Amino acid sequence: MSILHETLINQAEALRAKRTALLKEHGDTVLGSVTIEQVLGGMRGVPALVCDTSSVSADEGLRIRDIPILELTDITPEETFWLLVTGTRATAEQLAELRASFAKYYQIPQYVVDTLKAMPKDAHPMAMLSVGLLAMERESEFRAAYDKGAGKDALWQSLVNDAVRLIASMPGIAAAIYRIRFNKGDVIAPLEGDHDLSNNFAHMLGVSDDPAWKELVRLYLVLHSDHEGGNVSAMTSYVVSSALSDPYYSVSAAMSGLAGPLHGLANQECLRFIMDVREQFNGVPTDEQLTEYTWSRLNNGQVVPGYGHAVLRVTDPRFTAFYDFGVKHGLQDDNVQIVHKLFKLVPGILKEHGKAKNPWPNVDAGSGALLYNYGMTEFDFYTVMFGVSRAIGLCSQMVVNRMMASPIVRPKSMTLAELSGKA
Repeated sequence: MSILHETLINQAEALRAKRTALLKEHGDTVLGSVTIEQVLGGMRGVPALVCDTSSVSADEGLRIRDIPILELTDITPEETFWLLVTGTRATAEQLAELRASFAKYYQIPQYVVDTLKAMPKDAHPMAMLSVGLLAMERESEFRAAYDKGAGKDALWQSLVNDAVRLIASMPGIAAAIYRIRFNKGDVIAPLEGDHDLSNNFAHMLGVSDDPAWKELVRLYLVLHSDHEGGNVSAMTSYVVSSALSDPYYSVSAAMSGLAGPLHGLANQECLRFIMDVREQFNGVPTDEQLTEYTWSRLNNGQVVPGYGHAVLRVTDPRFTAFYDFGVKHGLQDDNVQIVHKLFKLVPGILKEHGKAKNPWPNVDAGSGALLYNYGMTEFDFYTVMFGVSRAIGLCSQMVVNRMMASPIVRPKSMTLAELSGKA
């Protein structure tokens, strides 16, 4: 039994006891009312899910296990997973064992590579990611345990094993997709020796040998790992896994949601906007030019991509982390400089304009420009990078939810006629 399993055993009992007590003592407590507008508006703001791994507040942003994300920008993906799934910071011994467990699965099965190579040459990278995960479903210990009759209370232990393998395999699948889909040459094997997940991922992509690129990949995987339970990818995973589908099915389904333009493609759209600005002014515009350009967009009913967020009412701390990375490394790329100049000017313009609920940048306002700076110029792959990171949070949420014996998700739907009768 691994140190991770030993750490979680007592937590599982405590989580179930806490859930049982809440149901028994406060099961009839009303959390809030649901309006017709919320039902028709995609359930926005309806308290309906449990997510213990992270939370997002309007006035602060992301917290991982109640720790502000800006206090976690120096940790690795392994540390992030341990923190998400256990609620505690890993000791050196715990981290060493987890890293060794991950390292067993950095080399993905050849049949997965063969499956990816067999897909159409113009297949979307996100479709390839979902297919790669589904191809690996045969490796699921969770499904094998269920098929052998394991009780629901014990299934979470097999889920932990699946989570470790899936998270560790994601960089290999993603890097293979990058190499195959964009004609980058042979698939690159993982590094030998004691290397963490992000270092291996940066190596297998073959984008750059710059140490700062490896640091950016690590930071990217940490910042995008989790964002509470109500976003499309997290909620999709939550619903699918609630049916006791194994993590390969659940994360693949989540990746299909992440591929949607309204969820995981935002950083691509932001970078396209930044590059349009650069083309418009043949480089980095002056403050006056960019101010005039922004006002022109707003007066024409257009938005400024990357500014505003469904929940946040402050600068996304993840944007701050990426901004600080660019400053730290003295990046002079035009795209990065435009990102910094937009941050300097746009919030004030949006405040003066008066229609934006949140004039501050979100994480997507700067992340794409950084990837592009180091040579990853293939926009369609950016969401795959997002997916590799988000799998860390999705698997963590699945483990915690199974530990507390969460039931299948089954909300009540209503017809438009039924809603009209309530109006």
